Amino acid sequence: MTASFLPPRTALLWALFLFAVILFLPSLARAASTGGSGLEWETPLQKIRDSVTGPVAYAISLLGIVVTGAILVFGGEINEFVRRIIMLVLVISLMVFAADLLNTLFNKGAVIG
Repeated sequence: MTASFLPPRTALLWALFLFAVILFLPSLARAASTGGSGLEWETPLQKIRDSVTGPVAYAISLLGIVVTGAILVFGGEINEFVRRIIMLVLVISLMVFAADLLNTLFNKGAVIG
């Protein structure tokens, strides 16, 4: 069976109706009138970015690299799930460490957020 679509005339009428609604109700376009002010989720994201790139995050990431490296080297027999979790912690630690290291060396780091 084939899907039934609107006849061309009905589709044209709907398109004209939607165009008229958009044209005569500009209050629906609220995003265009924000005037450059920040959106409501920018402040929490800015706080998260500052937390991820701060000195505490640098110390925690350095500790995470050392601990996960020690577990992988001296851990003995670990199952695959725990090994993947350890790798995930290691990768996140390396990302935070690299962002802070680049920021320290070149005064501009990797963009996080």
